[in-house]
Amino acid sequence: MAPAALSTYQKDEKVLCFHHEILYEAKILDVRQTDPEDKKSPFEYLVHYKGWKNTWDDWVPQDRLRKFTEENRELATTLRREAEAAFRQKNTKTPLKRKAGSDRGSVRDSEERQTSVPGRATKRARDNEVEKEEHFYTRPSVRIVMPDNLKSLLVDDWENVTKNQQVVALPAKASVNQILEDFTAEEKPKRTSSADLDVLEEVIMGIKEYFDKALDKILLYRFEREQYKALRKNWESGSGDFAAKGPLDIYGAEHLTRLFATMPELIAQTNMDLQSTNRLREELSKFTLWLSKNSDKYFATRYMTANNEYVEKSRGNPNPAPATAPTKLV
Repeated sequence: MAPAALSTYQKDEKVLCFHHEILYEAKILDVRQTDPEDKKSPFEYLVHYKGWKNTWDDWVPQDRLRKFTEENRELATTLRREAEAAFRQKNTKTPLKRKAGSDRGSVRDSEERQTSVPGRATKRARDNEVEKEEHFYTRPSVRIVMPDNLKSLLVDDWENVTKNQQVVALPAKASVNQILEDFTAEEKPKRTSSADLDVLEEVIMGIKEYFDKALDKILLYRFEREQYKALRKNWESGSGDFAAKGPLDIYGAEHLTRLFATMPELIAQTNMDLQSTNRLREELSKFTLWLSKNSDKYFATRYMTANNEYVEKSRGNPNPAPATAPTKLV
C-alpha cells in the first residue's frame, strides 16, 4: 500500500501566504486533503491573515504558502515595498488624467500632432491611442526585486564600458555557472518538498538558457562585441583553456545582473499564467536578494582599459593601426 501524503504545514503554524503578488503573515487554522477519499491527494490549508477580518480567511493550496523564515520575511517586505512603489508610480502616470504635452511621455504625441493637418485628427485615432496606452498600463506587471546595491553596480558597469571604454576582465573570477551552482547549493536544503526542488531546478535551467541566448543579442554593450568575438573564436575552436567552454563559463555577475534587469520585459512576452508568473518572480527575486548579499564575492574588482586597436575595431574600422602597447583583453 502506498504511504499517505504528509502535510508540509501544520495546524496553528505561523506562515507567510501569497495573496496576488504580496506575501502576508498568516496562521493555519485547519488542514485537510482535497479529496478525503484519497490519502495521496494534496493538502489545502485554511489560513487567517494577520490583521485582517475573519471574512478574509480562505482555503489555499500548498504552493501559496511559505515557511516563516527570516529569508522569506525579508522577501515579503521587499515585495510589499516594490508593489507600493509600482502602485504610486501607476497613479502618477494615469494616461486619462494627463494633459497633452504635460510631461516627457507626451513628446511623441506632440510630434505627431505637429505633423498632422490641424483639425483632421479623427476621434477613432485618438481613441485607439488611448486604448493602446490603457492596455499597456493594465497589463500584469512582472517586477523582479533589484536591490539598491545591484542597481548601483549596474550603473557603474554601464559607465565603465560605455564612457570609460573598458571591459570586464574575462574569464570572470566567478562564472555564471559557478554563481548559479553556489546559489543552488545554498538554497536546496531550504526546500521542504520535491515540488519546490523541481521548481528550483527548472528556474536555474531557465536562467542558463535565457543567458546563453540573450548574451550577444541583448546583454552586451556595443563596445564589448569585439571582446565577445575573440572569446567566441576561442571556445568554438575548443583549444587551450577554452576547451568545452561557453558563455556560461566565461561571463560572470555583471552580465548576469544585466539579464535580470531585462528579465521583466522578457517574461512579459511569454504566455505564462498569473500563478506561474508570480512563482517565477518570487524565485528570481530570491536570487537577486542572495546575489546582493554576496556581491563582494562575485563582482569584478577591476575593468580592463582597451588599447587603440580594439577601440578602432569597436568603431567599425576593419584595419586599425596596431597599438604600440596593446592591452590583452582575453
